Amino acid sequence: MKNRISLLSLFCFSILLASMISSCASKKISISPDEAKSIAEEVYIYGYPLITMDYTKKVMTNVENPGTKFAPVGQFGRMRSYPTPEDKEVTAPNADTYYTLAWLDLSKEPMVLVKPDFGDRYYLLPMLSGWTDVFSVPGSRTEGGAAKNYLITGPGWSGEVPEGMEEIKSPTAITWILGRIYCTGTPEDAEKVHALQDQMSLVPLSAYGKPYTPPKGTIDPSVDMKTPVREQVHALSAVDYFKLLAQLLKTNPPAVEDSAIVAKMARLGIVPGEVFDASLLDTAVVNAINGVAKPAQEKILASLPEFGKIENGWSFIPETGKYSTNYLFRALVTAIGLGANLPQDAIYPVATKDIAGEPLSGSSKYVIHFDKGETPPVKGFWSMTMYDEGYFFVPNEINRYTLSSRFDFKYNKDGSLDFYIQKDNPGKDKEANWLPSPEGGFILMFRFYWPEQAILDGTWKLPEIKKSK
Repeated sequence: MKNRISLLSLFCFSILLASMISSCASKKISISPDEAKSIAEEVYIYGYPLITMDYTKKVMTNVENPGTKFAPVGQFGRMRSYPTPEDKEVTAPNADTYYTLAWLDLSKEPMVLVKPDFGDRYYLLPMLSGWTDVFSVPGSRTEGGAAKNYLITGPGWSGEVPEGMEEIKSPTAITWILGRIYCTGTPEDAEKVHALQDQMSLVPLSAYGKPYTPPKGTIDPSVDMKTPVREQVHALSAVDYFKLLAQLLKTNPPAVEDSAIVAKMARLGIVPGEVFDASLLDTAVVNAINGVAKPAQEKILASLPEFGKIENGWSFIPETGKYSTNYLFRALVTAIGLGANLPQDAIYPVATKDIAGEPLSGSSKYVIHFDKGETPPVKGFWSMTMYDEGYFFVPNEINRYTLSSRFDFKYNKDGSLDFYIQKDNPGKDKEANWLPSPEGGFILMFRFYWPEQAILDGTWKLPEIKKSK
């Protein structure tokens, strides 16, 4: 009898406890609209890279079979040529390397990356976390061209690393291998790069050393494959944005140094791995939260002048790839240059105005002059790329989107070099040094791959962008 009473009491207590937990879980969150608005903008900026990476991953893996740009999760997409103006999946693409890229989901198991012998060819295989931090960079600078096998593991994995492999641990389940292999652009060199791309492979650890055929991907018809990712992210209401952020945080955890922003998120009811329930907030608070999306986006895109330094009209940002708690800077790089490298691998000076402070426009003509022997000092290569105001390639009559160290430029008699940036062809004698611009506003971006110390410490400076007649 006593046992029955005890069981009955325990059963009643369990029901009461469940009721109390349910009551607490559904309790309204007490926060003022002003405080909610302030926190929501911070959290929006904080989560911008993770949301953008998730959307980019969905778009670029929404295929059955690997192709030149897209591939199912865990498989390489191998671009066989430079990007074109039609490629709008990633902002600020380059026209110097052949991308070889893959999206991984390390929440299930590690992946084995097989890298061939690259010899003396310049390459780099930066690996980005879901937060866009570069956590590893196999490449020419770090280890030369020798063949090697890597075991890429996710957060929480603690198994045994097979002999002959080097473990690379990703801090998040979402991992992006954004490989770049230098190509001169000739058909002969392109074939050599294609052969290297084909020798690269990814295999789940459980299938390594066994016959393995990558599974076909599943196409999700709800994924928008036409609208640029940034526009899709910006179209989300803040509430939907935060719902997705809370979900993604389960397998892409915040860093230890993010504890302060995580505590602020909790004030809004945003808890990593749990459902964000906006119904627990007052209507006025929800309206305040939804109102932060556009201002936060504008703050991100307007923040470029705040970072780095401006020299001769170029905004020089040397610290990409590692962001710590500089969330606004991280969001900016996500918006205008997703996949940016570490400064030791690449630096990206950007110009939106000429030396007089006037916005760059196709209604004007410009010249950039390098004195003899003063072109960018790099161990890899350099290039200058033309983008429209959305950081995409500009269509033009000669299909030229960049000027690069691989080009055969026409030098002046004194050994100096002039670049001509304008809408119309400057004539046959100058065409080799011409970078076509659009009719409206545009953006110029240099790339210094494997920069020399003179670039890193600022002793070498880019020349001014001047208007020409």
